[in-house]
Amino acid sequence: MRRPLLLAPLLLFAVGCGVLQNSEGDATDAAREVARKAGERLDSQRPRTAEEVGRSASGIDGVEVLEVTGTSTHEGDGVDVVVRTSGSAYSGWIDAEEVVVRRCFEIRVSPRTEWGEDPRDVDCPTNPPLTFAPPPAPPRLPYEELRAGLPKVPKEGRADEAEVRRALAALDLHPAIRTEVRAEGGRVGVHLSVPGNGFDPQDCVLARVAPGRTEVWVPSRMQRMPGEGGCSVTNALDPLPPPH
Repeated sequence: MRRPLLLAPLLLFAVGCGVLQNSEGDATDAAREVARKAGERLDSQRPRTAEEVGRSASGIDGVEVLEVTGTSTHEGDGVDVVVRTSGSAYSGWIDAEEVVVRRCFEIRVSPRTEWGEDPRDVDCPTNPPLTFAPPPAPPRLPYEELRAGLPKVPKEGRADEAEVRRALAALDLHPAIRTEVRAEGGRVGVHLSVPGNGFDPQDCVLARVAPGRTEVWVPSRMQRMPGEGGCSVTNALDPLPPPH
């Protein structure tokens, strides 16, 4: 009659092990989700070097970069990044204990990678997290110089695109500064910008040379966010309304 009583501790032990294993699996899934979201943050059609990708990944909260392979996102298979993330879960018992795990995953950054693709589970390298030098500071956009150098057109005149381009050439702009010029309806629009990271507001300066008025301005922060269209020669010719 006593033998069945021995089954209770064994049953509790088996159930406890199962709960612990399930909790560890849930914690691993949470760590994988951090890596998957990091992959979404890194996704972009803009060509980047392996160093740029690694630097961007190292700046994501909860992500340690342990290995970066490849040359650039648009060469070969792209850039592979091994990251270490952590996840947690609870056992679900009354006296629940938090289970925390640290796991490593490989993220592929390439224009051919599917959005939201799950990262691949890998063994963690033994080296410490990689560090990356800060990116070189972007060149200063010549706001005052542009305002002083652009031509002024009489009210009855028409803006000349060639004259505007000569004024820009005289500024001897840094090679990293992107320049767009477009003539339309007697006006000439100018857009100057420097490369951004795809997440923060873009640095740009706009100008419009029109009969009776030459303007130079920086769009609002909201308009300079990626996808808002504020940093464009189109916005220079026909400015967007201010955000509400």
